[in-house]
Amino acid sequence: MFAFSSTVRKPAGLLVALLSILWLAACDPVVTAGGGPRINTTRPVPVALLVPGGSSSAGDAILARHLENAARLAIADLGDVRIDLRVYDTAGQPGQAAAAARSAVADGARIILGPVYAANANAAGLAVLRDNVNVLSFSSTPGIAGGNVFILGNTYDNTANRLVGFAKRAGHERIMIVHPQETNGIDARDAIRRAIARHGASLAAIASYEFSQQGVVNAVPDIARTARSSGADAVFFTSDTAGALPYLAQLLPENGLTPASTRFIGLTRWDIPRSTLSLPGIQGGWFALPDPGRAQQFAARYSTAYGEPPHPIAGLAYDGIAAIGALVKAGKPNALTKAALTQGAGFVGVNGIFRLRPDGTNERALAIAEVRNGDYVVIDPAPRSFGGPGY
Repeated sequence: MFAFSSTVRKPAGLLVALLSILWLAACDPVVTAGGGPRINTTRPVPVALLVPGGSSSAGDAILARHLENAARLAIADLGDVRIDLRVYDTAGQPGQAAAAARSAVADGARIILGPVYAANANAAGLAVLRDNVNVLSFSSTPGIAGGNVFILGNTYDNTANRLVGFAKRAGHERIMIVHPQETNGIDARDAIRRAIARHGASLAAIASYEFSQQGVVNAVPDIARTARSSGADAVFFTSDTAGALPYLAQLLPENGLTPASTRFIGLTRWDIPRSTLSLPGIQGGWFALPDPGRAQQFAARYSTAYGEPPHPIAGLAYDGIAAIGALVKAGKPNALTKAALTQGAGFVGVNGIFRLRPDGTNERALAIAEVRNGDYVVIDPAPRSFGGPGY
């Protein structure tokens, strides 16, 4: 990956009123039969949390602490729903993740929350498959989803569906995709293609570049020519600030492709770091992000409780407890079955509504933002229920 130097600006304006966002998590869930163990509704429900503690990485230790903190914050918000949280370290290794999952089930866990990394989540799921225990992993890799493994992390498909659907409704139907020639770029490209087909838009063109600074520089003239000749009225970039986005944002306008004539759309968060928003080439461009209000509420509550901002994915642990707590609150012994976890109403988490799909993936409500004058403005708020535009 090639570097892009930037500074991070502090987020502006946390909400003063901090709302409880956990126990709203489901509206009268309908619990039916499906894969998963039964629970004893008269006792605390044993829930295992698998975190990457015990590895040689300092970052893993920080992440493990933040995930546990967020889970315990969620449990404190559950009221009379009782959760017996048991934490197991995976050291960030698949073998240890599998062993931790087996130990958790042997200790009585009725559901597993975590682990983080895709290979670890896959190993944990396989380890307890015959035990009929579901795994709510923090991964965003769709390839591991399915069977007893669900992913809580936002996916390329989810973001692409939201952005393409909005773009088409706004009159941008001829979409070009620009991506790096590496695995993540190809996965992102394919997600956008699926979204274009799903929403009945048109794939105007696809352009790629060698995953290096010089590769971008060499490819830009052809990308600009292809966009113009294809009649594209929107160009989707899959790269983030740490990749090619700053170069594309600078060089494409210099080659005659500007946001004034062709809408620039980002599959990644353009507000991370905030300095990205000052790039001249993305002014007027669109990207998607979780409900800013709810995200700020969670960040404020976490900081108040623990004296530091939450890790970017700490909220996934809160969301997992939110879903589990909402279903257990219904008082049904089959509250943690696959059918219950995938109930259509979904749940409310720290970043807005989300729901788990039967194939193990998820849908998360996202807001659409437009970059204006070095900042962003939400031009289409995150949906508050499933069934609206894009769903």
